[in-house]
Amino acid sequence: MLGDTWGDYLRLTASGLRFKQGIPRRLKPLASRARFQAQVQVALPQDPRLVLVTDLDGTLLAGDPQERQFLYRWLADRREQVLHIYATGRELRSIAALFHDPEHPELRQPHLVISDVGCTVACGESLQVVPMLVEPIEALWGPCAPRVRALTDGQPGLSPQPLWSQRRHAFYADPELLDPLLLERLALEGVDCLFSDGRYLDVLPAGVNKGSTLQRVLALLELEGVPVLVAGDSLNDLAMFEAGYPGVMVGNAEAALRAQLPQLSNTYLARAHGCGGILEGLAHFGFGPLLSPLV
Repeated sequence: MLGDTWGDYLRLTASGLRFKQGIPRRLKPLASRARFQAQVQVALPQDPRLVLVTDLDGTLLAGDPQERQFLYRWLADRREQVLHIYATGRELRSIAALFHDPEHPELRQPHLVISDVGCTVACGESLQVVPMLVEPIEALWGPCAPRVRALTDGQPGLSPQPLWSQRRHAFYADPELLDPLLLERLALEGVDCLFSDGRYLDVLPAGVNKGSTLQRVLALLELEGVPVLVAGDSLNDLAMFEAGYPGVMVGNAEAALRAQLPQLSNTYLARAHGCGGILEGLAHFGFGPLLSPLV
C-alpha cells in the first residue's frame, strides 16, 4: 500500500492528480498563421464559425451509435464552418488505424490533431507532424528522457505502454504498488506526471499538456473572435477545461474528473455519453443553429 507521501502527492497538486516541478521553461514565440498553414497539408477554414476540440476515447468514439453517426456526418458536412481538432492521448499510428476500423465507418479525419497528451501536433489529413510546434517540445523533452527512463525502469507497479512517441513516456500504473516517492523524483527531473483513469501514467515535458498545446495552436490559427468548445471525459482532458474555454464534460466522464467540476465555471456536465454529450453541449452553449441541416 502507498503511504502518506502518495496521499500528500494527491493533495498538493493543483488538480489533485498532477505533479509539476516549478514554473515550466517558456517555449519560443510563435510565428504566423501563414507559416503554420505551410506546414499543414490540409487547407484550414479561413472563416469558421466554431473551433471544436474533442478527445477520442470515451468522447468522440463513445455514445449511442445513432448519435455518433449523426455527429460524424455533421462534422463532414460542416467542414468549412467547424474547424475540428482531435486532442487525445493516442499516438499517431493508433489514430491512423481508426480510419480503417469498421466500428467507426463514418469517422472523418479532423483538420488538426493534438496527440500524445499534447506532446505532438499533426495535420489531420496526412498525420504528418507540424515541425514549428513539435520541435520546441522535443527540445524540452530531450534532456529529460534518459533520466526519466533510468528512474522508471524496473519500478514495481509500472509497465510501459506499447506505443511509439519521442516526446513522452507512457505507462500502465498500479497505484497500490508504486513507490510513493517516485513521482517526486520524476518531478525533480523537470517533467510533469499525469495520472488518469486510475491506471495510466504519462510523464510529459514540463508545462506540456492538451491545454497548453491547444493554446499554442489557437494562437497560430489567428481566429480572433471565433468561439472554441472543448469536450472530454478523463483527467488528461482537465488542462483543456482549466484553460477556460467553454467545455463539455460528457456524461460518462471519470469520477476524478467530475470531482473538478466545482472549479470549472465554464464547463457543462452533459447527461448523455460520448457523442450525445458533445451534441448536448453544443446546444447548451448556443450552437444549436449550426446543428440544423445544411440547405
